[in-house]
Amino acid sequence: MASGNSETINLDTLSAQQLSQVKKQLDEELEHLTSSFAQLHAAQSKFRECLRCVQDKNKAPALREDSSILVPLTNSLYVRGTLASASHVVVDIGTGFYVEKDVKSAADFYENKVNEVGVNIKDLEAIVQGKTNNVRVVEEVLRQKMVAGPQQAPPS
Repeated sequence: MASGNSETINLDTLSAQQLSQVKKQLDEELEHLTSSFAQLHAAQSKFRECLRCVQDKNKAPALREDSSILVPLTNSLYVRGTLASASHVVVDIGTGFYVEKDVKSAADFYENKVNEVGVNIKDLEAIVQGKTNNVRVVEEVLRQKMVAGPQQAPPS
């Protein structure tokens, strides 16, 4: 997520042009981090939905062995199928790999994923907050330089 090089720069020593470049770089980083933040929230929502489905599976009377079901191949394409086992599910563990698990271990898997992504969201939130504060400081120093700039120019 964040680069490991966190060097301190005295903003007062930078020119207005350099400050503008620093602000532009911080804005780009902030945009990328905000996008990642939204993607993590979406992933967490998907894992929560998977967890809900696995937990509700035992409560659904229609999910019995040999019952007819629709199997999703994509978001909009489904094929008919027959439920072979009501006690096992196929879990997408990432990068196109699927594993057959019993319902309890599948629920544990998704619960761990929800918690893991939640921790990542909190970490990223702290990073975004820090970058936002950095942008505010750079903007303030840039504003001060712009206001002081015409006053420091020698009279002609």
